[in-house]
Amino acid sequence: MAKFIERRWEGDPGAYGGRAARASFTYRAFVPDPVAETDVRITFEVAETVAAAETAVRELNAASEVTGLEALAALLLRSEAIASSRIEGFELSQRNLARALIDARAARGTAGVVAANVLAMEQAVGLGDLKRPIGVDDILELHRTLMAREPARLTPGELRREQNWIGGRVNSPIDARYIPPPEDAVGALIADLVEFINREDLPGVAQAAIAHAQFETIHPFLDGNGRVGRCLIHVILRRRGIATRFVPPISVVLAARSSQYIGGLVGYREGQVAEWCASFAGACERAADLSRELAHTIRALQISWYERAGKPRRDSAAARIITLLPAQPIASAATMRAAIGASHRRALEGLKMLVEAGIVRQISEGDYDRQFAADELFGLIETFEGRLGGTIAEG
Repeated sequence: MAKFIERRWEGDPGAYGGRAARASFTYRAFVPDPVAETDVRITFEVAETVAAAETAVRELNAASEVTGLEALAALLLRSEAIASSRIEGFELSQRNLARALIDARAARGTAGVVAANVLAMEQAVGLGDLKRPIGVDDILELHRTLMAREPARLTPGELRREQNWIGGRVNSPIDARYIPPPEDAVGALIADLVEFINREDLPGVAQAAIAHAQFETIHPFLDGNGRVGRCLIHVILRRRGIATRFVPPISVVLAARSSQYIGGLVGYREGQVAEWCASFAGACERAADLSRELAHTIRALQISWYERAGKPRRDSAAARIITLLPAQPIASAATMRAAIGASHRRALEGLKMLVEAGIVRQISEGDYDRQFAADELFGLIETFEGRLGGTIAEG
């Protein structure tokens, strides 16, 4: 059974922050039930909500409007990475992320943090495609990728070896909102969670919901837990064959209603598993439905671009760049030449043609690595994310 374990915190007499920060006290760390063999009990109504979410994600992946629109995967993943990072306090625009992903000089500070989140989510999708069980080492690798730019003291790719907590003070858990399991319980709990992730006898959306909440409850790393935990959603939906091509950006919905999201995780720890699954499934369904609408809108925009560019030959640099712009809304000849299999000169000529047609705008100078932005596409993405967040926030 889930339980609290009492532990002693030995205060540091020299700690900064007043008497409370230096105090010794007893605190209670929460240890959840194992989930590997749990019998997931949900009501008929919750089962219907979960089934509706799975249907919506499957329909997104099979819809005619996304046929041939493989660039949508990259676009949705960027929205997911930005929102997942926003939940942890890292704010970045789609435009700045796109720039960071093609220019190492721009991948600094918050841009570098979110760019690393994109890489971790791409890795999570790859894990979901593997034809073998997921292992603890796979989760450690996700963390290592996410935290590659962070200080060694945060132990990227390693389970924590000390107590951590959420909220309150940096140097003491005295005011913490939640204290996860003791460090010596983390290894067994993560091994148990991996067994749960490898199950195939329960609905995939419910499995993703529970795995994510259990991971956040364990909080196995010193930092990056929320982002890795949301990567697991991608692993499971991909692995279970629900999101074979596109995973909807569920984190955009979760970020928009952060108090409900946090409340749902607290409720999960208190045994409200069915309620959490229903809330998660609702976010999943909404993200899938609007992602499908976004695909239709992007397809229409690409048709408009093709017309405005004078209907170039389908094998021309300009036409192939139009196909790739949703995945690379900030582009340069250097980034496009490999993607379209053309020379630097032909890629640059294609981009210049799109400038003349008003499809992209040059945003930097330079003879070799000048950059171009598809402003209309950024406008569509901002509207999409606003609808995802605004609709749910009102509900």
